[in-house]
Amino acid sequence: GDNAQLSKWSGGVANDWSNIRAIGSMVNSIKTESQGVIPFLKIVNDTTAAINRSGKRRGATVVYLETWHLEIEDFLDLRKNTGDERRRTHDINTANWIPDLFNIISAKQLWRKMISRLFETGHPWITFKDPCNIRSPQDHVGVVHSSNLCTEITLNTSSQETAVCNLGSINLACHTISGTLDNELLTQTVSVAMRMLDNVIDINFYPTKEAQTANLRHRPVGLGLMGLQDALYQLNINFTDKQAEVFADEVMEKISYHAILTSSKLAKERGAYSSYAGSKWDRNIFPQDTIALLEQERGLPIDIKKDGKLDWEPVRQHVQQYGMRNSNTMAIAPTATIANISGVFPSIEPIYKNIYVKSNMSGEFTVINKYLIKDLQKNGLWNKEMLDQLKYYDGNLQMIDRIPQQMKDKYKEAFEIDPIWLIKISAARGKWIDQSQSHNVFMQGVSGKKLSKIYITAWQLGLKTTYYLRTFAASQIEKSTLDAKQFGFTQKRVYTTMNNSNNNQTTIPKQENGTTQACNIMEDPSCEACQ
Repeated sequence: GDNAQLSKWSGGVANDWSNIRAIGSMVNSIKTESQGVIPFLKIVNDTTAAINRSGKRRGATVVYLETWHLEIEDFLDLRKNTGDERRRTHDINTANWIPDLFNIISAKQLWRKMISRLFETGHPWITFKDPCNIRSPQDHVGVVHSSNLCTEITLNTSSQETAVCNLGSINLACHTISGTLDNELLTQTVSVAMRMLDNVIDINFYPTKEAQTANLRHRPVGLGLMGLQDALYQLNINFTDKQAEVFADEVMEKISYHAILTSSKLAKERGAYSSYAGSKWDRNIFPQDTIALLEQERGLPIDIKKDGKLDWEPVRQHVQQYGMRNSNTMAIAPTATIANISGVFPSIEPIYKNIYVKSNMSGEFTVINKYLIKDLQKNGLWNKEMLDQLKYYDGNLQMIDRIPQQMKDKYKEAFEIDPIWLIKISAARGKWIDQSQSHNVFMQGVSGKKLSKIYITAWQLGLKTTYYLRTFAASQIEKSTLDAKQFGFTQKRVYTTMNNSNNNQTTIPKQENGTTQACNIMEDPSCEACQ
């Protein structure tokens, strides 16, 4: 019922189902065996399909299950296209909620099945329970049982409280002026955004009493960012360079610094949130301090840079004196819709494609990376022939000889960048965040070993959650408006491995032309179907 109400009023819904007994368990009150968790998830699936979000978008739900549950292997199969349809849920998302402790069942065997299903179906997503709880500012009042629909929210839930978080995102593209980051403007934006989000808590509409209780008691907000790729383009920094990691780290530290300080200033003006006493804030433990707690719990080092550039002592003193207005302050959402409206690249991600076809009610439009066009014009390379070559190679610059290597490196697409490098950037940024970040994994080729390494690296570097696994489409759109022979190729072409100027991969998979697509995001990065 609550799921239906939340979905009706435009909410994305996430549930933890780990407390439901497994199939075959005895129900003592009626002396019969339980049918398990899967039939209940089927009901959730059908409810999601039946109720849209305020008539604007289809319902969206994600269900989480911990790996110790006896039905975890059936849970992994929920999105398969084969098998008993009564035990399949094609309309909801699934996610693993993985603790650091594995028991009698072979952990390796279960992990392999998780990775296999993730590659086959894109589900369940991989999220990590212990980092979310150990690093939670609110560990004194409850447990983080699951993340949300987009895996950036890590809030406590219980039968009395439904976690709700109001989100906002800073457009980095608007704060990068004349080739530099405007720190004064960024500080002002963070301050205004935090005040706005705190106001939303009081004036918002709450579909359920549990949601209202949780939001007014803890007052969490999630300030994130978008347009990171735009900012890097404007600063002339390649996503594959060390500078990109440094920039992501420094920007997030500045956002974290001023978000926390503004929340504390609001506490001085309006009072601290109700459950502040005993929180990590109250104990002078800030997000960056919790990396040490995670290392202590694991008994293993986390290989990330742990210090920053700002003087945090004034913020700590202010929090100790006045408290915090908000239990949580930061979360990086996917921003698919708002980034599309703002005309920037979504969230923290590299560009999907340098050229793609955008479809809407007005028709289909070819969209080309505006920063690429500007650089091509600057180098005297922008003409019809270059446009045709960009179309022919689907925006991939590596096969176009006329383009200098420096520009090829700058405009690498998401699938040309080593996914482990992107995880390292998120890990560097993540130490400043008191919630989490929607981190999509982009992988080309088929390698279970490599896929396993990607997610193990995410765990080793302390990431709390990951989001979708994006794999490179095996097909390409028809080049019906081009004479492919002018490039010395036919429509049915094959890419080869290109030399790379750094350690990050640039292997282009073999592909054949076709007219079907596994996911529209390959041709339309602004697609919002799954976000």
